[in-house]
Amino acid sequence: MADPREDAISAHFRKSVDALQLAAADRALAFAIMSIAGAIGKAFRNGRKVLLAGNGGSAADAQHIAAEFLSRFAFDRNPLPAIALTTDTSVLTAIGNDYGYDQVFERQVRGLGVKGDVFIGISTSGRSPNVIAALKTARDIGVITIGMTGSGERPMNVLCDLVLAAPSTETALIQQVHITAAHAICGLVERDLFRAPAT
Repeated sequence: MADPREDAISAHFRKSVDALQLAAADRALAFAIMSIAGAIGKAFRNGRKVLLAGNGGSAADAQHIAAEFLSRFAFDRNPLPAIALTTDTSVLTAIGNDYGYDQVFERQVRGLGVKGDVFIGISTSGRSPNVIAALKTARDIGVITIGMTGSGERPMNVLCDLVLAAPSTETALIQQVHITAAHAICGLVERDLFRAPAT
């Protein structure tokens, strides 16, 4: 007798593959990825940095992307300055306690961001109050704003210079597209700024 869990697993993988195939065929998404890579590469060339933030799985994605820039992605090269604003528990709890959770990223953007930096706000719903607050402040101080979210109109979109919208409304699938797209961005930036080793 077949185990129904196998069917559930197969269905999950099929949905994941379908979401990635849809993303792969999405020309608007491809253009967004190229535009975001260009903006990040320009910031790095100008001696600026990338700040990233999100909640839950999107916090993990922020940290993952920062690690790809600061360490390496596809080959050895100089580190690129990227900071996930989700990692310092003392800062997060101090700001959360003193100003409220909605300000945990805004306060860091205001303190760390300078004109010409890039802030990447990740929110699958596009409604996360702390990400929206950080995007507003980033705009106020001249930081380039990039949003990573799902399909359709999202409240954060109007605050972003560039939007990467995964073609899905399901959180898990949006997150899968986000990290795949982020890897594509990291690869484009790395190849743009450094000479890849000969193979």
